[in-house]
Amino acid sequence: MEPLLTKYVREPNSFTLDFYLQHQGYEGLRKALALKPDEVIEMVKVSGLRGRGGAGFPTGMKWQFVDKKSPNPRYIACNADESEPGTFKDHLLMERNPYLLIEGCAIACYAVGARVAYIYIRGEFLHVQHILEQAIADAYARGFLGKNVLGSGFDCDVFVHRGAGAYEAGEETALIESLEGKRAQPRNKPPFPAVVGLYNCPTAVNNVETLCNVPLILFNGAAWFASLGPEKNGGPKLYCVSGHVKRPGVYEASMQVTLRELIETRAGGARDGRRIKAVIPGGSSVPILLPDQLDTQASFDGVQKAGSLLGSAGLVVLDDTTCMVWLAGNLLHFYRHESCGKCTPCREGTDWLYKILRRIECGEGQMRDLDLLSSISANIGGKTLCAFGDAAVTPVLTGLKHFRHEYEAHIKEGRCPLPADWRARATVGAH
Repeated sequence: MEPLLTKYVREPNSFTLDFYLQHQGYEGLRKALALKPDEVIEMVKVSGLRGRGGAGFPTGMKWQFVDKKSPNPRYIACNADESEPGTFKDHLLMERNPYLLIEGCAIACYAVGARVAYIYIRGEFLHVQHILEQAIADAYARGFLGKNVLGSGFDCDVFVHRGAGAYEAGEETALIESLEGKRAQPRNKPPFPAVVGLYNCPTAVNNVETLCNVPLILFNGAAWFASLGPEKNGGPKLYCVSGHVKRPGVYEASMQVTLRELIETRAGGARDGRRIKAVIPGGSSVPILLPDQLDTQASFDGVQKAGSLLGSAGLVVLDDTTCMVWLAGNLLHFYRHESCGKCTPCREGTDWLYKILRRIECGEGQMRDLDLLSSISANIGGKTLCAFGDAAVTPVLTGLKHFRHEYEAHIKEGRCPLPADWRARATVGAH
């Protein structure tokens, strides 16, 4: 499939407005403004575009749910926080093709009847923020944003809001709380953001990659977009491949592609002399897949059928030098730090899991610790306001499911069973 989202990212001037206009830039917005808002929503629904942030929820349906009867203003909130370990696609899009996102925000605003879109960007992306702000200023100067966009009578403003680097801000209601100047903590649901969102107004929260697909749909048509992938998994998809591969990076493909093709053909396969031990297919918060599952189609439905989730499509490849106890402990170190603290199971449980994993890895564990890990995980997963709890226990539960023998070996031998030189190479820079 010809690259669409990343077609021009290697061009030196791809982030300039003149370059964007030379390559059908803002033509999708022109076509959208010639339609009624409901017709735009219907086109996105027919295209089958699903959210690229993790959940894979149909975008057109999310827009349709935005309360049109409310007397309050409506908003679009773009989730550009991108905090999931192993995920770096949104960063690339904003850095190299910012106008595609801005155009997507404008179309989304028109579709749901909003006049303002906020791009909530991760705090560490300072240089990307500067690129976006310049692109927004250019769009205002040329009439693509502001009052009476392209002479249509439609007004649209886009603002960049910089977060403070909280993983939890990737959850849509926590993102809204942060936009309002509060701590990034999740809200009770219902009500959902489509009814009571930003400033208690109807709001649609969409991921960067999701919104970047919208201009392509408006310009080329819903049927074209749907034809690019398997049923209910249409359009181009960005995959982040990292870990123990020869060519880590962002790769664009149809969701007909398999995990094997992404890892072995696009990313060059495992490091020389090593074999793949496991793959995390959708960022650190999803279950592990094993080498005999690499022929799984890298689509939302394909990966789910294999027992995991595509999530944010951050493929982390682990070779045979990886200690799975160390891996779980490393991820729990992250989740323990990133817990927002609102729910007791997350706040306390992630710390307990981390301490037990460290004890096992250091050779001080006991066999009863394995049951304790499972018990604590059961009291976290599904018992929190958002999906953070499920994400935090996944490395532990899938590790015990597939690699319990490694946990037992740590306890019985009082040390990691992997050769010391393997572990040295595997963990360099891991923290």
